[in-house]
Amino acid sequence: MGEMTLFLPLIIILGAFMFFTSRRQKKAMQATIDLHESLTIGDRVHTTSGLEGTITGITDDSVHLQIAPGVVTTWMKLAIRDRIVDDIDDDSDDPEDTDYEARESTAVEITDSPNTKTDG
Repeated sequence: MGEMTLFLPLIIILGAFMFFTSRRQKKAMQATIDLHESLTIGDRVHTTSGLEGTITGITDDSVHLQIAPGVVTTWMKLAIRDRIVDDIDDDSDDPEDTDYEARESTAVEITDSPNTKTDG
């Protein structure tokens, strides 16, 4: 009986850890399922490999992504990681409030080769 009470807290902590881990996995899986069911033609998406594209067609288990003008590839629906949401503020009339502001380049052109050998 004494040995059982020694391991009881450890068993309770392990059980709680397994319970909360499984709940988190179920929520993540449900969020992925909801995303895949809500995809529509014209949505911009990321794949699990990092490719961005626009959905041009959807079947039960695959999607057709346009990754460049005239280039359409077919992917498994499970490869879609998330939807790209544009953060456009329609109420903003300030042209300086854009994310894609033209800036002067600070790049420096290197004219000398860094691996030159000198005789000497």
